[in-house]
Amino acid sequence: MKRLKFILTILCCFVLVTVSVQGQSKKQQELEAKRQAILEEIKQINTLLFKTRGEKKSVLTQVEDLDQRIRATENLIRVTNQQANLLTREINDNLNKIESLRNELKALKEDYAAMIKKSYKSKSQQSRVMFLLSSEDFLQAYKRLQYMKQYAKHRKEQGERIKVKTEELQILNTGLIEQKGQKQLLIDQNRQTRISLAQEKKDQEGLIASLRKDEGKFAAQIRAKQKEADAIDRQIDAIIKAAIAASNKSSGTKVTRGTAETFALTAEAKALAASFSSNKGKLPWPVAKGVVIRRYGNQRHPQLPNVTTFSSGVEIATENNSKARAVFDGVVFQIQKTKQGTKAVYIRHGSYISVYYNLDMVNVKSGDKVTTKQEIGTIFTNGLSGKTILKFLIYQNSTRMNPADWVYRM
Repeated sequence: MKRLKFILTILCCFVLVTVSVQGQSKKQQELEAKRQAILEEIKQINTLLFKTRGEKKSVLTQVEDLDQRIRATENLIRVTNQQANLLTREINDNLNKIESLRNELKALKEDYAAMIKKSYKSKSQQSRVMFLLSSEDFLQAYKRLQYMKQYAKHRKEQGERIKVKTEELQILNTGLIEQKGQKQLLIDQNRQTRISLAQEKKDQEGLIASLRKDEGKFAAQIRAKQKEADAIDRQIDAIIKAAIAASNKSSGTKVTRGTAETFALTAEAKALAASFSSNKGKLPWPVAKGVVIRRYGNQRHPQLPNVTTFSSGVEIATENNSKARAVFDGVVFQIQKTKQGTKAVYIRHGSYISVYYNLDMVNVKSGDKVTTKQEIGTIFTNGLSGKTILKFLIYQNSTRMNPADWVYRM
């Protein structure tokens, strides 16, 4: 009975450890996918923001670009640390599992040794025959014969179990060595990343020092850019509200306070809006390759704490001659020519609108139906900065939405 309890206890531990390790391995895969995504982001930052190293960039632009790379690098260090810590837990779990297997293997070997010893004492054919002939009747002799067969079978099974457990122990030991190697590799990579980060921060400190000498001048530049951005936002808002009013008027909808800034939807438009909404967090990026350099909402400048800016959408840096892509099926309802000489495309998806601002060439016209990932135009490249930046916005009726909530992994 004690032996049975012991074996059951070991089996329970084995199951619990196996489930734990499997769960952690899945988490490890998720962290590795995240780490690879950050590495790709850093690669894109280097390509898209630092390709103009030979050209003259303002101190403010240099600081902002470095800040983008530093944040990504810090994120990489954080995720790599999580991976290393998780590997430590997995190694400890494996050590516990190995100890349990060793205990089980020891118990199996002791049982097997006892069987061998007992078998050795009665190994002669004469002993076996005498064991059968000493039976009081035929039924007892039959039972003894069955017992001898079962004993031989059990002995064989014990031998097989020892073989299986020994192989399992060897596999675990091999896995443990691999895990320790992975952990050391991550630690070494993190060490190199920290050295690079320290140098980046040192470079940035020199730029920040010069930035703070003329803080008033740079703050004025940022506020001037924000004023320009606010004017653009007002234009976009006005275009969308005018489109809602025109759409409702053409459908014969009576305009009230509740419907003045809300599309009156047909059955088809309702279905399209519902489909767009159901894809929240799964929409494709509006560019094939890019990195977000300005996020949605209010943001305090990292080096000028007294300066706060607001972004009505996201700004994505991408490669020269990159195309803007529709994030969902819809209808183009406006091509705007901006004061800066660029263009903006407005696409309606039922009660939702996506806006693609800062295009050079446009491939579509008002009234065109577009499909998901269809190219709608070429993004403008600034001749002075050398940067190719798309401003992307999402609205529900006349209400601005955070694009990062809608676009996959933004």
